Amino acid sequence: MPNLLFLFTDEQRADTLGAYGNPKIQMPNLDALASEGTVFENTYVTQPVCTPSRSSLLTGLYPHTNGCTANNIPLPLETPCFPEMLQGGGHATGYHGKWHLGDEIFQQHGFDDWISIEDGYRKYYRPGRDEDACSTYHSFLNEAGIEPENEGYYGRGQAARLPEELGKPAYLAREATRFIRDHHQEPFVLFVNFLEPHMPFFGPRDGQYDPDSISLPNNFDSPPTDDQPLKTRLFAKSYHERGHGGFQLRTESDWRKLISNYWGLCSLVDTHVGTILGSLRKYGVYDDTIIVFTSDHGDMMGSHRLLAKCVMFEEAVRVPMIVKLPGRSEGMRVKSPVSQIDLLPTLLDAMGETQPPHLQGKSLMPLMEGEDFDTGDVFIEWNGRDTGLAWSKLVAGQESVGLPQDIPEDRARAAISDSIRTVVTPDGWKFNLSTLGELELYNLNEDPFEKSNLAGRDDLRPLMDELAGRIGEWQRETSDATRLPRSLFS
Repeated sequence: MPNLLFLFTDEQRADTLGAYGNPKIQMPNLDALASEGTVFENTYVTQPVCTPSRSSLLTGLYPHTNGCTANNIPLPLETPCFPEMLQGGGHATGYHGKWHLGDEIFQQHGFDDWISIEDGYRKYYRPGRDEDACSTYHSFLNEAGIEPENEGYYGRGQAARLPEELGKPAYLAREATRFIRDHHQEPFVLFVNFLEPHMPFFGPRDGQYDPDSISLPNNFDSPPTDDQPLKTRLFAKSYHERGHGGFQLRTESDWRKLISNYWGLCSLVDTHVGTILGSLRKYGVYDDTIIVFTSDHGDMMGSHRLLAKCVMFEEAVRVPMIVKLPGRSEGMRVKSPVSQIDLLPTLLDAMGETQPPHLQGKSLMPLMEGEDFDTGDVFIEWNGRDTGLAWSKLVAGQESVGLPQDIPEDRARAAISDSIRTVVTPDGWKFNLSTLGELELYNLNEDPFEKSNLAGRDDLRPLMDELAGRIGEWQRETSDATRLPRSLFS
């Protein structure tokens, strides 16, 4: 009976590993894991923001099915997560790190060993939870003699400025090592989620990379154009004028500094991933453990002059995914597009468990075993919230944000809260269809950086009609009630 170690980060784009084509960033532990496992080169999240995406990772259901369509919507207690699907039983189970699926610091959903790092979600606890209770990381810092700066709690900014040995990645590595030590003689399932490289985009590795050596993204000089979604154009304007989190984002130098910090956070995580993988070896269970590494979504990090997530561009929706099976040294690479909706069924298959009939994905084990396997289309959703920045205040009617003169406020509100459905096909087409009727079509084979929206070409209308039909069929199969335009070209 194999163990499972599921490692994932928050907000890590795919090209932050050497295994994904970045020769400059230092990620020795994850690159070594990639050389031993299967690298899925084109893995897509179900929705490019935290709660919805991780709800799919834990339940095997799309956000519109499990109800977690926006951040801070709690996962229903009756919706089973991975450990609750293990029919054989007998596994020690642990969840360490950021949860972001409701009742943040409280043990739940079949995980017995619960290590928490976030105190900032108290207002989202269910009724009856103790809002004064604190994370285990809070207790760790108290014992280390650190004084909280934020009304008795440790905010993300304070934690990110602590010495590395007191930071969240090192803390999670120590706790994961303790868990492995305590349970290496029995089957175990351990999920570890690192907050990094998620904002605040600074930490103890800020000096690891020289900003002058940073290469800007290939599409840095391709800001959103008039034929791309209005929301993305508003975002680009906001980042240029307002910056983000204390960072100015006006010049190439500004962006290089931010990206160098982001890379530092990625390398920080890699170091402490190495500690956890070393613990598997130390206690003799490395070759008996399924090891997964992925992220809940990416980050634009300068692509199209954008930052963060919440858009359907590749850098926000495409993430690294590495799966190492016990006893195998593969170094296999899968180019076909796959969805994270398939990860949970794949892991159940690898563990010899039966896939519950309610799951909406399929096992990718045939791909890892070298078989011919049709992965089919990948579908991604956006459900009209969590836009971030000052634009959320515009939607709420709380603030005027200096809209361009040619954009009425009601149009901006509608664009920011627009819902989108996306299909990525095995032959390289990507089609975005929004409730407002905004259309995007990209040929990822010829235009992997999405610089040219082809939706305006008359000769491609039949293709777009076909792709819209595929989205509609997927909506019917998954009971997605989002209303999209019935006619694309009326």
